[in-house]
Amino acid sequence: MQKEYFTLDKLREGESAVVCDIQNETTMKRRLQDLGLINGTTIECVAESTFRDICVYLIRGANIAIRNVDAEKIKIQ
Repeated sequence: MQKEYFTLDKLREGESAVVCDIQNETTMKRRLQDLGLINGTTIECVAESTFRDICVYLIRGANIAIRNVDAEKIKIQ
């Protein structure tokens, strides 16, 4: 059975998933890893902005706002 992968920007308020990979190769990848966003981490979308360009995610007990352009580069399942 093959696992389905999505990107973090597809996660809606109240949904949670597990991080599989961060494909961003800029300093943003390092920043996200420093915040605890690594493979195997459970992440939950807790709020969306009006225009859905920024969402707030619960990561290891902390609320972190991530722009949609950065969330598109995070694979989840």
